[in-house]
Parts: sequence; C-alpha cells; structure tokens
Amino acid sequence: MNISVVIPLLNENDSLIELHHWIASVMQSNGFLYEIIFIDDGSTDDSWQTIKTLSKKDTSVKGIKFSKNFGKSQALHAGFKATKGDVIITMDADLQDNPEEIPELYKMIVEDGYDLISGWKKKRYDSVISKNLPSKLFNWAARRTSKVKLNDFNCGLKAYKKEVVKNIDVHGEMHRYIPVLAKNAGFSNIGEKIVKHQARKYGKTKFGMERFINGFLDLMTISFISKFGKRPMHFFGSWGVLMFIIGFGFSAYLGIDKLFLNPDGRLITDRPQFYIALATMIIGAQFFVAGFLGEMILRSKKDSPRYTINEETN
Repeated sequence: MNISVVIPLLNENDSLIELHHWIASVMQSNGFLYEIIFIDDGSTDDSWQTIKTLSKKDTSVKGIKFSKNFGKSQALHAGFKATKGDVIITMDADLQDNPEEIPELYKMIVEDGYDLISGWKKKRYDSVISKNLPSKLFNWAARRTSKVKLNDFNCGLKAYKKEVVKNIDVHGEMHRYIPVLAKNAGFSNIGEKIVKHQARKYGKTKFGMERFINGFLDLMTISFISKFGKRPMHFFGSWGVLMFIIGFGFSAYLGIDKLFLNPDGRLITDRPQFYIALATMIIGAQFFVAGFLGEMILRSKKDSPRYTINEETN
C-alpha cells in the first residue's frame, strides 16, 4: 500500500462525505493504493454513522471510534498504529487542508528521501488577532526551543515515512510537536512545504486561545523530556548537589565561627545563615528524592491505555 491517510475528527459530519470524495478522486487519478482511516474522537453528531456508511461503500475507508473525547494526540496515536501504507498523510477533517497536496508530499518522502514533511500554511484564512498572531509567536518559540526549523508546527497536513510513525509515541497534547518527537527518535531529515489553506466551510473551530497556552506548557515539557527524559537524575541530582554544597558551606562556616572564632557570640539558631543552610539541605534532599523517583518510574514504566476504542470498521 502506498499511502495511509489518517484523519482525526470531532463533530465534522457535514464535511466527511465531501472530504472522502475529494481524497478518493486524488488517489485514483494518481494511481495510488491507499487507505483512509477516520478516527472519531468522541463525536456527538452523526460522524460515526457517516464513517460506517462510507466504509460499507468503499473498502479503502476504515474507522476507529473512541468512547469519549480523548484528544487529537490520542486519535493520531491510534491511527498510526492502524496504518499499513509506506507513507502516512495526516490531515484535518474540516476541509481546510487540501488533498491535492498529497501527491507532492508523497513524492518528497519517496523520491527526495525526507523522513517527515510538514505543511506550512503561509497564507491563512483565520482571524488575525485570535489565531494568526498567537500562532506566529508560538511557532517562533517552538523553533527557538526545539531547534527544528519549521514555520508552522500547528499545520495538520503532514507526511511521514512509515518508520517514523511506528517509532514515536504521541500522547497528551504532543501532536503539535511530532516533528520534535521524530527528531528525538533519530529522524532528522525534516522538510517543509507551503500548502494551500482554505476557509472553513462547515461548523466552527474546536480550538480557542487556550491551545496556545497549553502549547507553550507542552513546549516546556518536551524540551525537558528531550534533554533529561532518559536521565532525570542528571537534572534533579545536579540541583540537589548544588543545594547541598550551599547548605554544607553555611553549616561549616557557622560551626567554625562558633567553635573557634566567636564562641561567646549569638546562638547558631539565632543567625539567618542557620536557616539558609537548613532550607537548602532540605531542598537538596527533595531534589535527590525526585531524581530517584524519576529513575524508578522510568525503569518500571509500562504502556497503559490512553484511550478506549468502542468500535472499528473493516
């Protein structure tokens, strides 16, 4: 199979039939062997019924239905597990991503040798204040922090070599940082393609300003995990050692001063240095405990279900 198209969705019933016909037309005109995997992330409209109808009419259509809304990252994770194609294309279900981009994305993966191609919606049809400006700020911060030189981390239209999606773990709200996850997994040949962005035709966006706040918090998380995810004691232990050195230094100073320099002076407990020493040594011990716990959790970590699948088609 040449291509697997993975489409997470939430309450996008109005656009599904049109999107399916558009993708199928592109695939058939280019002679691709393909599958379309819709992941219904807990929709409350008739999206799942439409997916089942499409699946009965077209054997290339497959569907996965979650028992409730678990989030886009979990939907992509389930879709990636189900893929069989050599190249995986992800896109949104709201018709704002153009399926006509698929052949060129496929060519860049297969012929040009990229591991991942991320779409760049250079010209957008979104609100300037509520989406465009925050998105530019977010992408700038993501570039500076991750060192992955992409202009649009949020673009849902991406293409992946099969090995990439089978070797990364997308969870939480990390779908924005799949290129960073891929780079951390050793897939560093990451490219970008300007793609056409279309105005939303049906419904309304599922994301508000809070996604940018969450995005920055996730960026901090993935930055920490990238550096210390496999060695948490290196981070916590370093701070613990620093705190212990400060505490021991003040303790040694107080002891020497009381025993040899000023034996008749104030009680040690009346001096501020005593409380600095006490506090820093306690904090140092807490850092060490956090590091040990992180190492223990890392070594005992087992995969646990991040979503519940109610039903599948095909």
